[in-house]
Amino acid sequence: MPKGVPENVPNDGLTTRQRRNAPVLAVHTGPGKGKSTAAFGMALRAWNQGFDIGVFQFVKSAKWKVGEEAAFRALGHLHESTGEGGSVQWHKMGEGWSWARKHGTEEDHAAAALEGWQEIARRLRSEEHGFYVLDEFTYPLKWGWVDVDEVVEVLASRPGKQHVVVTGRDAPQALIEAADLVTEMTKIKHPMDAGRKGQRGIEW
Repeated sequence: MPKGVPENVPNDGLTTRQRRNAPVLAVHTGPGKGKSTAAFGMALRAWNQGFDIGVFQFVKSAKWKVGEEAAFRALGHLHESTGEGGSVQWHKMGEGWSWARKHGTEEDHAAAALEGWQEIARRLRSEEHGFYVLDEFTYPLKWGWVDVDEVVEVLASRPGKQHVVVTGRDAPQALIEAADLVTEMTKIKHPMDAGRKGQRGIEW
């Protein structure tokens, strides 16, 4: 796509404006670093456009200090106080979904993941957010905690102009085929290869 101009324009009866405003389902997968980071970069642009942001983290521990979370919570407070940007909600499975007020354990993570997905599906049906980040959601799909076919059907039939980005390794083929934008992060080199641990400002 040189300079953002598509090489081929489909004969689908849609106007350029309709195609430009179509909701996007994006998948960031692969073994390389940067899948979530890229998703949050997209969410930052969406926030700047005034979209309501919903972030749902499926694997990271509630104790994990995520830099993007602090930044987006601050942006949410900025929206509440000034009206700038969009509203922000951030939910982490590891601490129990905030709407359920339950604390997860290793034994009930599968049930918690399913509960999280069911809440997301409800929000999609009611068009609750403009931009969704389903962070590390490929893992519950890979492990069979959440049905892939159901997820694809719900995402494909979502109403309105809701954008969704899913991150995580080993994205299932059905999700890849349903997506509009798929990016595979390929690791070429990483500091951990040389025995270096995660760094402040880089990993968190």
